[in-house]
This record gives sequence, structure tokens and C-alpha cells, in this order.
Amino acid sequence: MTPSPKTIRILIVDDEAIVRESLGNWFRESGYTVDVAASGREALQKLAEATYDIFLVDIKMPGMDGLQLQRRIREIAPEAALIIMTAYASVETAVEAMKQGAYDYIVKPFDPDQLEHIIRNAVERKQLVAENVRLRERIHEMTLVHEIIGRSPAIQRVLEQIRLVAPSETTVLIRGESGTGKELVARAIHANSPRRYMPIVIVNCGALAEGVIESELFGHEKGAFTGAHYRRKGKFELADGGTLFLDEIGDISVKTQVDLLRVLEEKTIYRVGGNTAIPVDFRLIVATNKDLEAMVAEGKFREDLYYRINVFSITLPPLRERREDIPLLAEHFLKKFAQSMNKPVLGFSSAAMALLQQYDWPGNVRELQNAIERAVLVCRGQEIRPEDLPLLVNEARGPAPAKTLADVERQHIAQVLRETNWNISRAARWLGIDRVTLYNKIKKYHLTPESP
Repeated sequence: MTPSPKTIRILIVDDEAIVRESLGNWFRESGYTVDVAASGREALQKLAEATYDIFLVDIKMPGMDGLQLQRRIREIAPEAALIIMTAYASVETAVEAMKQGAYDYIVKPFDPDQLEHIIRNAVERKQLVAENVRLRERIHEMTLVHEIIGRSPAIQRVLEQIRLVAPSETTVLIRGESGTGKELVARAIHANSPRRYMPIVIVNCGALAEGVIESELFGHEKGAFTGAHYRRKGKFELADGGTLFLDEIGDISVKTQVDLLRVLEEKTIYRVGGNTAIPVDFRLIVATNKDLEAMVAEGKFREDLYYRINVFSITLPPLRERREDIPLLAEHFLKKFAQSMNKPVLGFSSAAMALLQQYDWPGNVRELQNAIERAVLVCRGQEIRPEDLPLLVNEARGPAPAKTLADVERQHIAQVLRETNWNISRAARWLGIDRVTLYNKIKKYHLTPESP
């Protein structure tokens, strides 16, 4: 179904006033929303203040010509359709513009009816491309639950929790070490929710500097700060109607925590440098590999925000706690990379699989995937052997078997401390003892972060 002309915004760029006025009036009478600009510079100023679906650009203009303007428009509004207007003598230049991504060109003098026909075709094509993208994303997302691979009781619990919470609007907190698949779970929840036809917007909070995250989340107005040449929507706005996934939420500052809490309570935002309240409607999913309870106790994470996001919690088990899933995951990644690399690798030797199941995988599923990709790349036969696996996997033989009860306890406590990065509170909870008892055990066994 072709969109109504009222919903289509056109910008006409031509240095001849008669062309701007006649075309502008023609398309306004046809129901389109039309702006005009007398130069490339003025067109960019207009583009900084509004968005357009169609650009009609004269190829020959003083200062910035049509080709230069086209390149700038491609950077700012890559999804817009650009139609070149040219005199007969400049047709070759217009063809060059099409090679650089212009939708079509038309030679002056032209019939406005012919130009409107081109515009209708451009709008329909743009709509079809957008619809195809949405369909591809939808087809991909509907398979996401099946990409969470495993038969272990731990992973089956995760799948059941996804099925339970996905149809609701409940905020979800996903916990787990790095590489356990927190983003995959978030995508699976979104894909099976009522919001699945709208976007899921992903923000890696740990990768954003403090000075950047405010603009990234809230967007900014033109001139809000040095370098803000154009108005920009933030992630809150982009997620409107869909899902916002904040990964590594434990890394955001206290100030950003306050800002996020206000958005969750008021359901409105203000762009940086703006005074207009913008309503937003999104489902929130967050993830962390940190101990939020300890951070709350230490004053590093707001207690009110913690309770706001910890409505429904899903904990992803580390790979070392579901070793029975390693063969399934390894075979899945083997097929994937053998196909993409076009290599006839069919399986693993028993020795190689034993190594995969023995290794503790501190990087979890992500590390396993990288290891299999590397193994397929270097494999010279039809079977992956130990020598094809990364050196760390081959060297992981573990400590010598403990002989006494004290040896067993020492090794177990040391292992838990390593797995929690010597977070005493978390290690004590895992071991089922209090912090004082754990400190006494550390002193008794002379344990240090470098202990074997």
C-alpha cells in the first residue's frame, strides 16, 4: 500500500527560484509536504532541522554542486531517495550520481506529472525495502530461542523462564558472566513478546564513556554541544514501541542511574539541549555480570533503581556448570564455520572433545565459539584434533588430585575465589559461609590471588 502524499516530505534544491517555486507549488497542490533550498549549504541546514523522504537536487549549482550534496545527504540520511534534475548537457554527470546511489534522474525541461510518477515509484521502492528488512529481522528473531542450545537442566530452566516472561511487559534482569549469551536471551524475549514487530535497541553501557552516554541515551538538539551539528534521536526514542536492552548496566554512573530512574517513572525524556518533553514507551531489559547487591551495599548502585529493574531475574549458568552442553554447542559451531569457510570438517576426535569438556571456559560460550572457529580454520582434515585447538585449551590440565580433606577444601575455595575474581561477598555466598569464616579459611590455607 503506497503511503499518502501527506506523509511524504520532499526537499527541492535548485539555485533557480522559478524551478523551486513552480515545483514546490505543484507538489503542495498534490498533497505533499514540501521545503525548498537555493543551495547545497541551505539544504544541509534544512536537513539539520527536519527529515525528508525525497530529495530533488539540481546537478549544477554554484558552490556545492549536486554530487557533493548527494554525498553529504548519504552520510546524514542514507535511507532517503535522491532524484537528480539535470540539463541535457549534464546527463553523464547524472549517470555518475546514480552510480553513487541516486534513485533516478530527469532531464530539464520536464513534465511535473512525469516527475511525480518517479517520486511515487521511489516511495514504493523505499517502502518495499523497509518491509523486506523488517521481514528478514522477524524471521531471524523467531529462530532465536532455538539458538539457545543445550539440554542441561540449567539451560532448560532459562528457556522456560523466557517463555514465561516474554508475553508480558515485565522488566527483566539477566545475570551471568561475560560470554554466557545475555544478549541472545534479551533478543529471544523481545522476539516472543507483543512488541516483536517494533525494534529492539541494544546499548552496551560498558563501552560508553560518561561524557557520551547521556547523548547516546537521550539524543541531542542541534548546537547542544561542540560538534552537535544536527539533531539526533537517542536510544530511548529509537526504542519507542519496542524493547530497550541495556547491557552491563552495572557500569553506569550514579548520575546516569538517576536519569534512568526518572525516565522509568515519568515515561518522558528531554534531549540534551532541549526543553520539550518527549513521551517514550519501551520495555526494559537489562543485563549485568556484576554483583548488584554488593554494589548497592557499597553505595555504587542506587537501591531504588535496583528494585525497579530486578522485577524478574534470569541467571545464565557459566559453561563450566553445564559441561553436558559443550558437545552440542561445539557441533553447532563446527557446522556453522565449516559451511561459512567451505571446509569439509565433519567432527571432533575423541581426544579433542575430551579437552573441550575438561577446559573451564572462563569466556564461556563466546570463548568456545571463537575456539571452534579457529580450529576449523587451521584444521587440515575432516576431524578436529587437539593440535587444532587453542593453546589454552590444550594446557588446561587442572591441579593434581587432592589426597586429604584439607587439600580438597583448599582447592575448592581457591577455585571459587578465582571464578569470582576474589569478590569475597560473592565467594562466601557461593560457598554457603559468612565472610569472616571465608577470611579465616584464606588465612589458614595461605591463599592469594596467585595461588595455584
